Amino acid sequence: MIPKITTGSGGSRRVVHYLFGPGKHNEHTDQHLIASWNGFAPDPGPHPDSATEAKLAAQLDLPVNALPADQRPATTNWHCSLRTAPTDRLLTDDEWADIARRVLNAAGIAPAGDTKACRWIAVRHAPDHIHIAATLVRQDGRIARRDFDRKAVQAACRSIETDYGLRQLNRGDGTAPKRATSKEHFKAERLGRTRPVREELREAVRRAKAAARTEPEYFAVLTCTGMKVKLRQAPSGDITGYSVAHPKDTNAAGEPIYYSGSKLSPDLSLPEIRKHLGAQDPDIRTGNPWHVAADAARHTLAVLDGDDDAGAQAHLAAFGDLLDNATLATPTANQTELRAAAAAFHRATRSTIRAENQRAASLRSAAKQLLYTATSGQDGTGLAVLLSIAILVTTAATRWHEVRGHQQQQAAAQATLTHLRTAYEQTARPTLTALAHQAPNPATIHRYEAALRQAIPAHADRILTDPAWAALTATLAKAEKAGDNPRMLLTQGAEQRELTTADSPAEVLHWRITGRATTQRQKAATARSAQRTSKFPAPAPPRPQSPTIIAAQRRHHR
Repeated sequence: MIPKITTGSGGSRRVVHYLFGPGKHNEHTDQHLIASWNGFAPDPGPHPDSATEAKLAAQLDLPVNALPADQRPATTNWHCSLRTAPTDRLLTDDEWADIARRVLNAAGIAPAGDTKACRWIAVRHAPDHIHIAATLVRQDGRIARRDFDRKAVQAACRSIETDYGLRQLNRGDGTAPKRATSKEHFKAERLGRTRPVREELREAVRRAKAAARTEPEYFAVLTCTGMKVKLRQAPSGDITGYSVAHPKDTNAAGEPIYYSGSKLSPDLSLPEIRKHLGAQDPDIRTGNPWHVAADAARHTLAVLDGDDDAGAQAHLAAFGDLLDNATLATPTANQTELRAAAAAFHRATRSTIRAENQRAASLRSAAKQLLYTATSGQDGTGLAVLLSIAILVTTAATRWHEVRGHQQQQAAAQATLTHLRTAYEQTARPTLTALAHQAPNPATIHRYEAALRQAIPAHADRILTDPAWAALTATLAKAEKAGDNPRMLLTQGAEQRELTTADSPAEVLHWRITGRATTQRQKAATARSAQRTSKFPAPAPPRPQSPTIIAAQRRHHR
């Protein structure tokens, strides 16, 4: 059950007219009063009569109007809508009335048994939801005490879901970004946009944060996305804050509507951005950026398995950056699912645990390096290796949040897994199919089977019947030709992490062996390069372009 609370002033007539009227899109049907503060308030019914509406509004406002004008609170009206899930059963009017009273009791507006509490009504105008409207001056003239009413109502709804057998929603912890308002949704619908502007801005700002390496670069990247950026400066010239606006989102006067970073999400305020930018590893690793990123992400698995919660929280945030940057660095065919995965995982990057950002500096740097140095025309191997690790990291993140009771974050990580697995199938399946056609001769396969039974006896039967076994034999043949020992490779691959929960252990071993071989080749190449350049230092590399420009160039070349 989802409660939505708003407050205002100006009397109850307008809200009463809306509740009993046809709605903005004629969505109100059979609107009628199901409960009130006294049990016999006038009911305008589904075809509202103006006089009855006025009478009901006047009765609601009576305690407010009884106070002298200078003693009335600035906020006089309280409005809460309650909606059940599409899969829930239909509740009766009596059940909704009981729910309304429980919500008002939790909010402190009408405590149970308090005959001098605020006046209120509950209106049902659709099968799946009701609206509660109340005034915030009690009948004894005092102002209602509704400290933390939103949090209290959310907690009450979780209990109501249990008592009425409704769909159980995850408990919040106050770390989620602010949702778009109904007005913002209606505006997006009216303008033919698929999402509210707030969500588009949040994604643009989040991606700019993941991409940038310095504060000036952050604002430059954000500007390159097409968003309007306004900086707040102190008299000294120091930047103290910022806000962003969508170029097509304006008010009635045609002026852009700006949102501060903190209003989009708590982790997008300027102080948090600066913490993020300050936690980067200055030592840039060389080699294939996909494999560098995969190696850095692999370390996250060990952190999530440990007892360093602050470090784990930092790694989750940095892994979110990696997903954002991988979306821009990957070929167009894979971007839809990766983009959905990055958006879903963002909720899993924030919890009540304070992150020690510096502990994930290497992963964060690898994420940025991926965006600036990855090239188009990849064969998909590097991305598939990264995705195979990303699935493991996200699975571990799901368990990590579950153990700590982070229900919303756990659900977000689970949703991310669905998108990552789809992206993996899109990327890896062509590569594995091609490898299967390159399987070695039967004698060599028989030899690899013997090596497998020696190296991983507990999983040998599963791997031999795995459809990806043929692709794994081709991978072992290539590695053996390069001078590696197949049995040793299988042993090392199995030791990286357990195989019991793997859907396809042969695929897991293939990507682990592939990633390890690539890393070793990179290290060897780096060593040779260091020897050659020790006498003749290499010139400084050119400054990388903006990731937005890089992404645009990739689209042009494709």
